[in-house]
Amino acid sequence: MVVTTSAATESNYDRKNEIKAIDESKIGIKGLVDAGLAKIPRVFVHEHLKLEVKSGPANTNIEIPVIDLEGRLNSTRRGEIIEKIRHACEKWGFFQLINHEIPITVLEEMIAGIRRFHEDTKAKEELYSRDDKKKVTFNTKIDMTQALTAYWRDTLTCVMAPHPPALEELPTACRDIMQEYTKSVMSLGTDLFELISEALGLNPNHLKDIGCAEGLYVMGHYYPACPEPELTMGTGIHTDSGFLTVLLQDHTGGLQVLHDDQWIDVTPIPGALIINLGDLLQLITNNKFISVYHRALAKNVGPRISIASFFRTFIEPENSSRMYGPIKELLSKDNPPLFREVNVVDYFHFKHKQGVEGTQALAHFKL
Repeated sequence: MVVTTSAATESNYDRKNEIKAIDESKIGIKGLVDAGLAKIPRVFVHEHLKLEVKSGPANTNIEIPVIDLEGRLNSTRRGEIIEKIRHACEKWGFFQLINHEIPITVLEEMIAGIRRFHEDTKAKEELYSRDDKKKVTFNTKIDMTQALTAYWRDTLTCVMAPHPPALEELPTACRDIMQEYTKSVMSLGTDLFELISEALGLNPNHLKDIGCAEGLYVMGHYYPACPEPELTMGTGIHTDSGFLTVLLQDHTGGLQVLHDDQWIDVTPIPGALIINLGDLLQLITNNKFISVYHRALAKNVGPRISIASFFRTFIEPENSSRMYGPIKELLSKDNPPLFREVNVVDYFHFKHKQGVEGTQALAHFKL
C-alpha cells in the first residue's frame, strides 16, 4: 500500500487514491502505525491546526460536573441528584457519573474487549465495511465522498437496540462483554431519562414514553499513538446527533469539552462514565438543556480506547416518519417553541451531509 505523507505538496497530492489505498488495506490506522509510519498520511492533516486557528490550550483549572448516583431511590437524595443533573444539563451538557451500579470489572472488560478486537487483524478485515445498513462494521473515520479531513481513529460500530445483531455477527473478541455492557447501559439510560424528565419538571416516564431510550448505537474507538499529533485530531469538533451519549474511556485522556469558549479537559476518573446530551434533547427541551461541542485530541501515546453508546432513533425504515419537536408541557407564552418539528432520519442525514465537524445543524431547524 502506498500513501502520501504530510510532507506531500498540493500539486502531487491525490486524495482519492490515498483514501482508496487506506480503505482497501482494511487494516485501519493501527495497521499503518504497525508498518512503521513516521509521518501521517496527508488525508489526516488538519490545515487549520497547522495554522493554529482552532486549537487552543485547555483550561486545566475547571472540571466538568461529577454526579454521584448513590442513594437515588431515597426521596431526599433523589431531589439533590435531580438538581445537580438540572444544573449540569443547563450549563454544561456534560457530566461524569459515579456509583452508577455498572461494576468496574464490566467496564474494564469492555475496554479490554474493544482493544482485543482492534488488535486482531483478521477480525478487522472480515468486518471492514462502509455499508451503514449493516449492524456490525469496522472502518477508519474517513469521509469517502467529501473533501473532509480524516480522523486518527479506527472504529467498531454495533447497532445494539432496538433490534440487536445476531450473536454470530458480533466479533468473538468482544461478543460476550458487548452484550453484557450494552444491557447495563440500556438500564442506566432508562434511569437517566427518568432523572432528566424529573429535572425538566415532567413525569419520570416522559422521555422514555416518546422513544428516547429505544435505540442504542455503539462505537468502540481505537486511537493509536500518533507520530504527529499536532497535525491531526482523534475526533474533530462536533455535537452528538441523538438524545444522550454514555461514554466509557480508558485512563489515557484526550476528550475536551467547549465551555464558556474554553476547552476543558475531561479527566478520566476510574469507574466513572461520561454523560453528554445530544442535539435532539436540546431541540425537544427547547434549548433548556444543551448539546455542546467536544473533541478528542490525537496523542503521541496510546492506544486510547473509548466506547460511545448513543441513545438515538435514526434507524430506518421504522423511524422514517417519527417527528420530534419541543415538548408541549415545557412551552408557554413566555417560552414559545424555538424549533420546528423534525423527522429524526432527515435530521441525521442533514447533519452528516453537511459534515459533522463544527456544524450547528440545529440552527437549520429553528423557527
